[in-house]
Amino acid sequence: LEYLNKRGLTKETIENFRIGYAPDEWRTIESSCKNQEEKSFANRAGLIKQTEGKVYDRFRKRIMFPLTDSSGRVIGFSGRSFPEDENSSKYLNSPETEVFQKSKTLFGFDKAKIHIRKNNFAILVEGQMDLVISHQYGFRNTVASSGTAVSEDSASDPFSNLSVLSRLTPNLFLAFDGDSAGQKAMDRAALVALSLGMNPKVVVLPEGIDPADYIKDQGVDAWKDR
Repeated sequence: LEYLNKRGLTKETIENFRIGYAPDEWRTIESSCKNQEEKSFANRAGLIKQTEGKVYDRFRKRIMFPLTDSSGRVIGFSGRSFPEDENSSKYLNSPETEVFQKSKTLFGFDKAKIHIRKNNFAILVEGQMDLVISHQYGFRNTVASSGTAVSEDSASDPFSNLSVLSRLTPNLFLAFDGDSAGQKAMDRAALVALSLGMNPKVVVLPEGIDPADYIKDQGVDAWKDR
């Protein structure tokens, strides 16, 4: 909680997005399952893994962001390593399951859709923190790819994340991180958006700065100008 507060999140935002924490334990999920049926369900949901006969929790020592469908139902998770560990990836997402497909999911879409229609444009960012800070500061027509690559194949899929977004508005602002990886991802997303008949615009950020930091440091008016 202290870390999230330092990153600028209020208690209301944390509760609104149901942000939690997976403890540094190997079998918290497994031990909470009452029977084999619940263990099977947890395995299908990607919460536990089985390797060489051993069962352990997929998410450990991570700040947890629930990923939801368009109705707000939790279908997966994205976990940010905390404290950071050089031996593990910074972000870990749920695997593809019966209800969670990365290419069809946008973090925050359930909360943003009404504001996207109202404003007739959407802002697409990369990460969960960029999304929650944007909503906290009033930019509630923001959605996030949350580590999900926008591939060329999504242009032909009517249920892909950008295809669904294009049915709400043709106007899209791409606000990815100001590093080389962010710029490459933004280029791909722009091409897919163009192929869907959308009108993408690029929000240029200083190198090494992400939308969350820019909004907190420069303020709402500066982000509007961008």
